[in-house]
Amino acid sequence: MTRGPAKISGLALFLLAAASASAAAQTTLRVVPQADLKNLDPIWTTAAITQNHGYMIYDTLYALDEKLEPRPQMIEKHTVSDDGLTWTFTLREGLLFHDGTPVTAEDAVASLKRWNVKRAGGQALAARAESITVKDARTFEIKLKAKFAPMLRVLADPSLPTFVMRAKDAATDPNTQVTETIGSGPFIFVREEWKPGDTVVYKKNPAYKPRNEPSSGFAGGKVVKVDRVEWKYIPDTNTATQALIAGEVDVYEIPPMDLLPMLEADPNIVVKVLDPLGKMGHIRPNSLHPPFNDPRARAALQLLVDQREFLAAQVGNPKYEKVCYAIFMCDAPFTTLAYAEPWMKQDKARARQLLAEAGYNFKDPIVVLVPTDQQIIMNNVLVMIELLKEIGVNVDAQSMDWSTLTSRRTKMDDPNKDPKVGWHIFPTWWTGIPMSSPITNAPLVATGDPKTAWFGWPKDDVIEELRAKFLEAETREEQMKIVELIQKRYYETFPYINTGQFVTPVAWRKNVKGVPNALLFVAWNVEKS
Repeated sequence: MTRGPAKISGLALFLLAAASASAAAQTTLRVVPQADLKNLDPIWTTAAITQNHGYMIYDTLYALDEKLEPRPQMIEKHTVSDDGLTWTFTLREGLLFHDGTPVTAEDAVASLKRWNVKRAGGQALAARAESITVKDARTFEIKLKAKFAPMLRVLADPSLPTFVMRAKDAATDPNTQVTETIGSGPFIFVREEWKPGDTVVYKKNPAYKPRNEPSSGFAGGKVVKVDRVEWKYIPDTNTATQALIAGEVDVYEIPPMDLLPMLEADPNIVVKVLDPLGKMGHIRPNSLHPPFNDPRARAALQLLVDQREFLAAQVGNPKYEKVCYAIFMCDAPFTTLAYAEPWMKQDKARARQLLAEAGYNFKDPIVVLVPTDQQIIMNNVLVMIELLKEIGVNVDAQSMDWSTLTSRRTKMDDPNKDPKVGWHIFPTWWTGIPMSSPITNAPLVATGDPKTAWFGWPKDDVIEELRAKFLEAETREEQMKIVELIQKRYYETFPYINTGQFVTPVAWRKNVKGVPNALLFVAWNVEKS
């Protein structure tokens, strides 16, 4: 007996249609990130890729809006006593961690205390804080020994944010990585799908409670409009660019500068600068060990720099670059060229002489870390390597991916004794907002203490005294006088070397809508059609 086609009941058809509609509603945003994600703790490291990860899964106490003004994020309200010494903060109602537990003032205080240890702005706050205490489940209090006018701006630091973790996670030593990834932010990290060197996956947090206000920069309502975000690590820039053009990915966080004209000419792609102040290229010497424990050797690095040469390699497009010898950035509130002029001209002969005076034996290897998957930073340090070789330095250039470098740079071992562990020089960049103030400029911190100073660990009491005086300055005139003295001391001690200011556009396909006008690409409020 031959049977005809099976009949599908009305209920079955309804369920099938519902399942299809549900599958169709699942929206995945595919992003090529700036680097591979290997380190998950955004307090332990300053690596931008880990900060970006932090924005996905954690929330912040305050945040900068698109006008770069601090606004409450996890905070519902705050009050300040008449004498300016007691700040009381109340958390919003209904905040939940991804494990379902409520966010409390205890979590905020523990997170703030851990953040204070590692961040320049937090250190300045901690130095003036008499106590940071829990008042009740949603309220905490900061009592100050002296007024701290930049309180909200420090708490809203966009590059090294006050991410709030569970108190038990925040109890981890700041110099030890937190292993859990339980935040209260708009996305949940899908650890079981994480493939270092390939893919990072986040899913929408259904319990996230956005602020009831429009999104603005990093602030406002973080409304999640996609179900899933995948970071697809593609180290080859040509391959990543072609993937964006072909629609295989939706967003390219830092497309290569030399291929931007191709992307700008594509009618299906948007190329936009989200951070108009931009970044500063940066060479960081190790101030702990010879030869760069001697300021003359660090001065030699400065004398090798012609920023036009470095920018041509890093960026190669005048539209996106700016020569800038102001240590607090150009086009920023504390821009000055005081004391910089003698160091704005390259002098290779003098650089070699200073290295010799610092006791460097030109046969000894100088270990330079080279990140192969970060085109801008790699090109930056390749220029320095060639200049060092030109004056007779024996360069030991060690290539690695950026995430490996960010782990390697934490090592304090003497590179002269163990060149496979220690290091003399590494390149990076710093975002302009934190770099533009003596309070938040992390590489300027010169305590020499590995718990508070950034990798490279410079020590200079004069810089630290001036940074403290800056906080006490009450007028713009007083602040600028101190800024100029800090810059004078910078050009005497050279804790780091600036190699030029630039902006890095983000590129995305035009079917991606609603990208917030923040300083970097963030995935909330983004729609994909």
